[in-house]
Amino acid sequence: MIRFLIKIGLVLVIGILVYNRFFGDDQEKEQAKEVFKKTGDAVGSAWNLLKSEKQKFDAGKYDRVLDQLGGAYQTVRRSAKYLDENVLQRLDDLERRKAVLEDQMDSIEMGDQALRDAPPPSNKKGLKSAAAETAAKEADQKRRKEALQRELDNLVRDTETLLRQAQEK
Repeated sequence: MIRFLIKIGLVLVIGILVYNRFFGDDQEKEQAKEVFKKTGDAVGSAWNLLKSEKQKFDAGKYDRVLDQLGGAYQTVRRSAKYLDENVLQRLDDLERRKAVLEDQMDSIEMGDQALRDAPPPSNKKGLKSAAAETAAKEADQKRRKEALQRELDNLVRDTETLLRQAQEK
């Protein structure tokens, strides 16, 4: 019931604002315009905050996994005298893959920072093309993060396999 009343209230407020924006007198039009602008700014700020927090979470998650893998590799190396050469070669390969993923993660983080720090477009003509370019860059960053996550999952799976085999020997 309360949810329904809130929805009705929001519809009424939006309806009044839209009516005032197009059919009200000059003062009402200006007031409605200001409300829309402030609402847009608030929504944009909230969206930017959510994106920033998600990126921080993603970056931290990757860091923790890579740190844990590094610790596992050091543990295996310490007990290397009990392992055969094949296991050591596979361990070297896993460490190289981990280093490549760390480089990719740094590159992705720099791309995210560049998107956050990008200045807004300077003229109205370029607004749509700049927005499309920004959206394309964000989509590319998302694609790169998904690829990094898949590679990280593969690395973790391969590491688990190596550790199981090392324990069996």
